Amino acid sequence: MKKQYLNVASVGMDVHHKFSTVVMRDGKGDVLCRERLDHVGRSLLRRRLTGWPKRVPYVMEASFGWMWLSDEMVAKGLKVNLANCFKLEQMRKARGESKTNGKDAALLSELPFEARQWWRVWLAPAEVRNEREWLRLRMDLVKLQTQTKNRINAIFHRYGIFHEFSDLFGSKGRGLLVHLCQYGRTDEVELPDGALAALRSHVRLLGQVRTRLAEVTRKIRVRLERTDLARRLDGIPGFGEVLSHTVIAEVGRIERFRNHRALASYSLLAPISMDTGEPSGKAPLGRHLGHRGNRTLKWAFIEAAHGAVRSGGRWRAMYDRHTDGGRRNKNQGYIKVARSLVKVVYAVWSKGVDYTPSAPSPARRKRRAKSRRSRSGKGQPFQPMAAVR
Repeated sequence: MKKQYLNVASVGMDVHHKFSTVVMRDGKGDVLCRERLDHVGRSLLRRRLTGWPKRVPYVMEASFGWMWLSDEMVAKGLKVNLANCFKLEQMRKARGESKTNGKDAALLSELPFEARQWWRVWLAPAEVRNEREWLRLRMDLVKLQTQTKNRINAIFHRYGIFHEFSDLFGSKGRGLLVHLCQYGRTDEVELPDGALAALRSHVRLLGQVRTRLAEVTRKIRVRLERTDLARRLDGIPGFGEVLSHTVIAEVGRIERFRNHRALASYSLLAPISMDTGEPSGKAPLGRHLGHRGNRTLKWAFIEAAHGAVRSGGRWRAMYDRHTDGGRRNKNQGYIKVARSLVKVVYAVWSKGVDYTPSAPSPARRKRRAKSRRSRSGKGQPFQPMAAVR
């Protein structure tokens, strides 16, 4: 180990595709050295990591490209920490600093000296990230399938081709697609050669995506472990086996979230208020969903919301209440249902209980109301300990 490494107390790494800029500080916060770590040449990189100081925090941003490098560093016994890149960006702006590789690494190296670890995010282990890759692959294929269907429907709209099938891509609807691709016309409409070529390509792509999606789903079902947690989540309306494991893989540890609101915010399902001025008695303006969080979780909960609404019961009633019976604001209705599903998932997971569709009994609600009126941790009525004279 180099002599200058003996006094290292923290290390910041600004990671890029082919190299990382490294800044090391001592216990007083002073910069000891600056280095460049080249990523090309894995054997040379491992030798460099072997000579670095152990038992000191290494901080890198939780942005694209950290996974493989963190695995190499952990294999060499280094303590890797991930920093929230969005919070770090706000910190940089508040300081009025410019963004360069060296300054980013220097800022990262200062974070371990903070009194609270407000900057730190969870570093998912390799096995969790591997499960995410499988489930995200299925999600991408589902999205590609939906996009392809939308393009086929767009061709039908552009050229006025009508049908009475409830599902154009069901067994009967596929017969119409095969006929159109083969002959390029219906009884009333003839497609031009450009539209016909596009239709044939989209139908062929849809068949390939469906085949690959079925193969991936079969492989995922073989890999999935039927745990008690997966069984409990599978019992929630809208959640099947695959969606349950998708949520488990993306959340990782439910203890990371202090309540269901934090999980909803991470899942991009918590409306963010941008209201200003005095309340007018009308619906608040500027309310929107966040865009910094886990998009896979948002997709999973929205998919589950569609299934929950189809199942009927309280979920269909909730959807109808917010959409006027499905006649307006349908997307908002599904978001409302998805947000409620986040609350259910958090309760089922954190408390280790099964989902029950029935509401709490009147006696249980009465006990809850009584507990809210009690002083926290004392079991006493919420009143002054002594009368004020």
